Amino acid sequence: MMDVPVDTGVAARTPAAEGLTEAEEEELRAELAKVEEEIVTLRQVLAAKERHCGELKRKLGLSALDGLRQNLSKSWHDVQGSSAYMKTSEKLGEWNEKVTQSDLYKKTQETLSQAGQKTSAALSTVGSAISRKLGDMSSYSIRHSISMPAMRNSATFKSLEDHVGTIKSKVVGGRENGSDNLPSPTGSDDKPLPDHAPF
Repeated sequence: MMDVPVDTGVAARTPAAEGLTEAEEEELRAELAKVEEEIVTLRQVLAAKERHCGELKRKLGLSALDGLRQNLSKSWHDVQGSSAYMKTSEKLGEWNEKVTQSDLYKKTQETLSQAGQKTSAALSTVGSAISRKLGDMSSYSIRHSISMPAMRNSATFKSLEDHVGTIKSKVVGGRENGSDNLPSPTGSDDKPLPDHAPF
């Protein structure tokens, strides 16, 4: 053997090239180079066409999402028209009919229907009981509920009572001292409020 560097591409092609003459092999290599060159050219042309298409869509206000939506719609339409889809639809229809006609399905449906009716009745009973309780609670007067000891001893009630007392002393304070004049908002006692004040 000669010490010639072997091209890995040539080594890979050698088993396939067995049985070919050198002229045939050269012809096939030339054709392969030509096809690869055409592929590169077509890719460049395709890239240029895609850029041009994108510019046209941009100018028309069409987005990539519109194109995707159209592609999906067309693909779905193609799928629905395919024989595999139609056969599958027919099979599913047959299975659905068999299942819905089976005794087990009918019994399950009947049981679920009864359970739904019982649940509805139970919820209706609970709802009317709650309404009744709320009606009973609203029949008590507010005065009765305020006079209840638990209510009077609560922190909220005491705070409210303190605020009412403070407001009362500010509003009625001048009248308790024998004067009909209310304190002035400015703090000076020399200008009484007019008698027609809406207090």
